[in-house]
Amino acid sequence: MTLRARAEQLFSVACQAADPAHALALALEAHPLPNLGKGGAYRVVCIGKAALPMATYLLSRLATTPHRMLVVTNYENARDLPGATVLAAGHPVPDANGAAAAEAVEAVLRAASPADRVIALMSGGGSALLPAPVAGITLEDKAAVNRVLLAHGFEITEMNLIRQQLSRLKGGGMLRVSGAPVTAYILSDVIGDDLRVIASGPTVAPIGSKADARALLAARGVWSDLPEAVRVVLEAETTPAPLPPAQNVLIGSNRKSLQAMADHGALIVDDHLTGDVATAAATIIAAARVAKGPCVLVFGGETTVTLRGDGLGGRNQELALRVAMGMPDLGRDWVFLSGGTDGRDGPTKAAGGVVDAGTHARISAAGGDANALLANNDSYAALKLAGDLLITGATGTNVADVQVFVLG
Repeated sequence: MTLRARAEQLFSVACQAADPAHALALALEAHPLPNLGKGGAYRVVCIGKAALPMATYLLSRLATTPHRMLVVTNYENARDLPGATVLAAGHPVPDANGAAAAEAVEAVLRAASPADRVIALMSGGGSALLPAPVAGITLEDKAAVNRVLLAHGFEITEMNLIRQQLSRLKGGGMLRVSGAPVTAYILSDVIGDDLRVIASGPTVAPIGSKADARALLAARGVWSDLPEAVRVVLEAETTPAPLPPAQNVLIGSNRKSLQAMADHGALIVDDHLTGDVATAAATIIAAARVAKGPCVLVFGGETTVTLRGDGLGGRNQELALRVAMGMPDLGRDWVFLSGGTDGRDGPTKAAGGVVDAGTHARISAAGGDANALLANNDSYAALKLAGDLLITGATGTNVADVQVFVLG
């Protein structure tokens, strides 16, 4: 097996370990569905990139039990599911279909009676898929906020602190709308598995307050970049009522995917690879330089990119390109892979990149300037020239990113 094939094999292992249906099956053994009240039914809402596999499995468990199911997922993963209503919406930028889906979710929750039980199957991507702007702001306002946060390298916890203040459903909003008790089964795409952050925490307490959001935006120098209507909402202090109780069950995570690769002979170096891609690349290169003998090093996390140009790419592609350009001569063959477990990296068809010592030369031979492309955040074009894009298609799961470094 070539080094590249080995890297891609381990990436597949990581995605398989995050299989949503398997994770939900195990979770239901330890945390069964709550009992219905007399005459009640299960009201199921499945939200996120992994919504369909989770929904499919739960339908097989419900059988003749009274239920209604609504699924909201991204366009790439959407398909018909007998027994459920499936809605597709935009990700990572919210769109009108997502706004309509959010209203449909609210309708299901409001229709629930005290005898019913609401089951929420949550996975990564829910923040963008369910844009439910609070009064005073529009969908375009929320999309503009998203663009500002992405362009300035806000990490996921920071982004969701702000998003929660602008949404009817995020930060516990589902609990406020529901007419029945809520039980959530959650597949984590967030490093550290903070339930307040996954899909912006629709079934848990918010990360912080409007004051916290204002302070963060001011500290990062982007307050004035926000639409005026958003600033007005954030400046209007309110005291929300206490949240109703809910049961939240974590069913899968990035760490479990790393462990699966470790079970196949890899060494976990860092399970919290976050921050700017340039810093992450330096961390990876340093680990490779001191590694002894043939081995496989794996990392997990979710990095950020600060946009300085108008190129096309994503955090995994840029991380792979930076490693390829910064790696010294190790005196042996190597391959580095960085990929999103959902099969998509940024607004591209690639999941990430797979690079080696010849990547830079292949870019040049194809007529590209790797340094100029990197400076323009055009990692997609650079890796395409080298033939080093990782393209898997939608995987049906999402537990953040994994990196695999194979040393010969």
